[in-house]
Amino acid sequence: MKAYQDEVQVDCRAGQPRRLIWNGQVYAVQSVMDRWRYGGRWWLGEVPRTCYLVQAGALTAELHREDGEGGRWWLARVQD
Repeated sequence: MKAYQDEVQVDCRAGQPRRLIWNGQVYAVQSVMDRWRYGGRWWLGEVPRTCYLVQAGALTAELHREDGEGGRWWLARVQD
């Protein structure tokens, strides 16, 4: 997988990512293949987050969402 740290826009339904927009391209999420929690490196000030491995068309991507109201989404990795 290739690492990124790009902020992305993600639309959710029932708490699951359903669509993401990355580099101006819209990707419909067909399936959430895995979901896990990451506590963050608190000593570096990282916020805990929920992580998703999704299949969105030809794109297999790892998405992260910061906990809390208005938590941002970012694309952590893409399978190459």
